[in-house]
Amino acid sequence: MLVWSRGGRALVWSITGLAFAAVYAAPLVLIFVASIARQWNGVVPTAFTLSHYGDALSGDSGRQLWASLATAAMASLVALALGTWAALALRAVAAPSRRVLDFLFFLPSAVPSVSVGLGLLVAFSQPPLLLNGTTAIVVVAHLVLISAFVYGSVSAGLARLPVDLEPVAESLGARPFYRLRRVTLPLLAPYLIAALSLSLALSMGELGATVMVYPPGWVTLPVGIFALTDRGDIFLASALTVILILATLVVLVGLSLIPTRAAQR
Repeated sequence: MLVWSRGGRALVWSITGLAFAAVYAAPLVLIFVASIARQWNGVVPTAFTLSHYGDALSGDSGRQLWASLATAAMASLVALALGTWAALALRAVAAPSRRVLDFLFFLPSAVPSVSVGLGLLVAFSQPPLLLNGTTAIVVVAHLVLISAFVYGSVSAGLARLPVDLEPVAESLGARPFYRLRRVTLPLLAPYLIAALSLSLALSMGELGATVMVYPPGWVTLPVGIFALTDRGDIFLASALTVILILATLVVLVGLSLIPTRAAQR
């Protein structure tokens, strides 16, 4: 509904600001305050410390941060390659068949992640493909959950490319691999970066499937945070949450700075 009066707009902006503060800003502020609190017995903490961050960056917590970054990087890069390949391959498929294939590709993202983890645990707990208890099954779980988002992003980018672009390149003598490398992929670069960013963000925060399949030696930060809160160690869990948020933001900002000159032209 459009609001034309100045008073009405002010009221709408006030309500929106309050809703944003209550739903988004307040939880983040409370997490940050808890991460530096030494004691919190009343409405506000009575003592503060930065020691939680030192504990979070060392020992088991430090290894969990590395496990999260490594898992997200491996799963996202493989998902980017597979999702891009699938989008390029399926664009030439007839519409009825493509709708069926799209449904199958997006199906893992439509079911609870716990179900995906349980399915992988059952499927890969016996030879000949025994992955249970290995790092690989964690990467596979993340890959299954994020591949559909890569496929959707790249497919949307392909739909926006000029339809005569590749035929023109072909008429000028460009071979298929050259067209892909020098024409199609450079123009898809913004969508590829967006897909990789979303995949990394989703993987860094994934918990449900990871809890089902992770081995003792490869614990990601979300699993570590869940375990700490389950034991009542809210302060260290909050510090790990802040580090998880900052690490994800640093990666996303770094990806956003990658130049995409071909797409801009």
